[in-house]
Amino acid sequence: MNNQKILSLLGLCYKAGRLAAGEVRCETAVRSGDAKLVLVTEDASKNTKKKFTNRCAYYQVTLMTLPFTKIVLGKALGKEERSCAAVCEEGFAKSIRKWLDEQAEEMEGNDIVNETEGWMNRVNKD
Repeated sequence: MNNQKILSLLGLCYKAGRLAAGEVRCETAVRSGDAKLVLVTEDASKNTKKKFTNRCAYYQVTLMTLPFTKIVLGKALGKEERSCAAVCEEGFAKSIRKWLDEQAEEMEGNDIVNETEGWMNRVNKD
């Protein structure tokens, strides 16, 4: 799986000012209604994952898990490690969702994803 495309897209989104990185900024974006997509890293703490699962469900924001660590996410943004990010622009969010969905389909095709513990979890807008 090539993560470079998604990392470049996240970096571009951050430089455009349409990505809130870090727990506090991410939570603010979700509460204000700016967040179109929330991303958490695969190594985020259980508490962080639970907090954003609950917040995203309440505010009806899609939540997805990134297939890399918080160190990798932080480096892509030119920052220290970051465990979560909120995409605040629909075009970027759509591109990122599409890429993550394609990666999940690839992994499912290879029988790598455990249905209950897979790397991609999603809370859909309904």
